[in-house]
Amino acid sequence: MSNVIVLGAQWGDEGKGKVVDLLAERFDIVARYQGGHNAGHTVFIGEKKFVLKLIPSGILRGGVLAVIGNGVVVDLAALIEEMGTLEAAGIDVRRNLRISNRAHVIFPFHRLVEKMSEARENRIPIGTTARGIGPCYEDKIGRRGIRIADLFDSESFRLLYDTLAEDKRTLAATFDLRESIDYAGIRRQTEELAERIRPLVCDTSKLLHDAIAQSKRVLFEGAQGAMLDIDHGTYPFVTSSSATAGGASTGTGVPPTRINGVIGVSKAYITRVGSGPFPTESKDAAGDLLRREGNEYGAVTGRPRRCGWFDIPLLAYTAMVNGFDTIMMTKLDVLDQLDEIPVCVRYRVKGAEVCDMPATWRALEAVEPVYERLPGWKTSTRGISRYDALPAPARNYLTFLEDRTGVEIGGISTGPERTETIIRRGSALERLLG
Repeated sequence: MSNVIVLGAQWGDEGKGKVVDLLAERFDIVARYQGGHNAGHTVFIGEKKFVLKLIPSGILRGGVLAVIGNGVVVDLAALIEEMGTLEAAGIDVRRNLRISNRAHVIFPFHRLVEKMSEARENRIPIGTTARGIGPCYEDKIGRRGIRIADLFDSESFRLLYDTLAEDKRTLAATFDLRESIDYAGIRRQTEELAERIRPLVCDTSKLLHDAIAQSKRVLFEGAQGAMLDIDHGTYPFVTSSSATAGGASTGTGVPPTRINGVIGVSKAYITRVGSGPFPTESKDAAGDLLRREGNEYGAVTGRPRRCGWFDIPLLAYTAMVNGFDTIMMTKLDVLDQLDEIPVCVRYRVKGAEVCDMPATWRALEAVEPVYERLPGWKTSTRGISRYDALPAPARNYLTFLEDRTGVEIGGISTGPERTETIIRRGSALERLLG
């Protein structure tokens, strides 16, 4: 039985929410392995729109267990608010959600630390969502963080919390921050919120191990795109966790030998939120068209996304570090109006043409994209669910991307609804889902 990772192949916002929701019916468990409530996954079911931030998209499928793994950082208030929203929509969250007892806790003062860090003089502004995710991971790696299991040992929690709070007081004083923080009130609130999730907390690594031993199928859900990975992304314009496929093992406790495949999710073009290099960014009317037709605004922040053209060296790089078996291509229909579609096939660096990904953001920012232009199809692909029903120029575009990246495009999304999807017969995607 296949256990599969699904993650973004670009800079995030590729449509992973829809893809995970679509595929979840073929799995028993969907497990989130990294990130926090800064990653919004949008799913449309009929007229209903769901924006999931912490809870895996599989929660929308009845009978599928959703797991928040140990690699996730959890803001308890945000989690409980999200649970309430889903329950109001008729989703049985408490029956179908489990939370790792080893996941780390985000506290309100982590948000202050993040704002302070972003505003610091001589600091490169990253453009974070200021939800405290980075500072929480800093505490985790600094071995001073607090995990969910700690919340249920009152004496131990209070000692750990008071020590962490004192660190933040000292930090605030050092930077002459005058924002008032009720540390004692935060501690009381945390203890109250912890009791509300206590029945859902368990050793999720053991839960997943036992499920796999019983031949149940697990879908591992990444929160951000591979180019935001802390090690392999455009550092420092990255997230604070392991967003690539390797993070699935560290973030859930499931060994790589129990994982059978990796599905990358890529848009038919490319977007980025926040700061950082973006070689194929289109700052003209074409970029505005992509933003308008693709509704390219952050699901969590509402920020307009930067839009540009498909980048083959970037996809080839993320395929290399993740080992994609297949790609799920989203938002093909956004390109329907274009007469021609530029595709970046190489980078030009100091007069030489290369396909490798530079190690530094400065070097990537300095590259000149080399484009080839493919004819558009000038007809609607919205809702098409058979590959052979796509216009010939659209199929040619997909074949061109496959040939140049070396990765199969096994599925195509032609709209936000579950039904607006193509799964290609005989593809690795069909095999992994079989």
